[in-house]
Amino acid sequence: MNELRHQIEKEPHSTPGALQVAYVTIDESAEGQRIDNFLLKVAKGVPKSHIYRVLRSGEVRVNKGRIDATYRLQCGDVVRIPPMRVAEKASPDAGGAYVPSAEFPILFEDAHLLVIDKPAGVAVHGGSGVAFGVIEQLRRARPDAKFLELVHRLDRETSGILVLAKKRSALVHLHEQIRGSDMDKRYFACVAGEFPNARQHVKLSLYKYSTPDGERRVRVQADGLPSHTVFNRVEAFEGYTLLEAELKTGRTHQIRVHLQASGFPIVGDEKYGDFALNKSLSRSNARPGIKRMFLHAHRLTFIHPATGEPITVSAPLPADCVEFLQQLRQARAAP
Repeated sequence: MNELRHQIEKEPHSTPGALQVAYVTIDESAEGQRIDNFLLKVAKGVPKSHIYRVLRSGEVRVNKGRIDATYRLQCGDVVRIPPMRVAEKASPDAGGAYVPSAEFPILFEDAHLLVIDKPAGVAVHGGSGVAFGVIEQLRRARPDAKFLELVHRLDRETSGILVLAKKRSALVHLHEQIRGSDMDKRYFACVAGEFPNARQHVKLSLYKYSTPDGERRVRVQADGLPSHTVFNRVEAFEGYTLLEAELKTGRTHQIRVHLQASGFPIVGDEKYGDFALNKSLSRSNARPGIKRMFLHAHRLTFIHPATGEPITVSAPLPADCVEFLQQLRQARAAP
């Protein structure tokens, strides 16, 4: 956790080269966080089982007193962290996963929030075979940032609005809005087929599972999580429809699976789409043609966590999506 490592002071009179006790003074970036989650971030690379062992043993102390794993940190707390081997950060020459710095188009930024326009094909965070994502690249690009965390997620194949919190208080407030369904999230999706209704509610329960090779998937299943999407027809073409999706719940792959189950797979969706159509659209000379999934988070409305004012952020359609729609319009207009 970059914003806290610079505060660590080594215990005096320790043996040179030995692992040492560290003392961290908590600031607002970690205020309200559980001690176990705090340690998991500070001690990157230390096994979770070891973190909980040192908590149970009393080796971790706050203000010189013992605490349990559920203790929530307060601003000004002094945390004693016992010696633990922390994995060193990989460097470009170390043979590990090097994280390059990167900035992304900024749609809104102030002292509390950073809202970017994420390109398609970029994961929001590392893991599951991905060495690094948006959050790791932004942290590398902003080494002085005291706090930077994802508020929500987008699929790697989805482009558009992604919100990050620059203060823990903002993160907590925005998570409350997400849990209360108080955020208005809108996506553009181009689907295969001619969508019949101007406005349609889809309420299908979704069940998350893993394939034998460990890939995360979702299917419609009666005992899954209740899920609700509203689809508005924006523009009709021959064989295709541009829709706006309103998320009423925020399940994994919700829009993609609701559309697949309704008989209108998203163009270019490699998990839930029409695979033969996707292949034909991705050919270099295809017209109409597109080489990505046409799903874009284009508008988000929420309450600013500090001012209490409503904020609406918009992200324009990427050029490849605009070009695909132009080709569909030309085909529609042809005699």
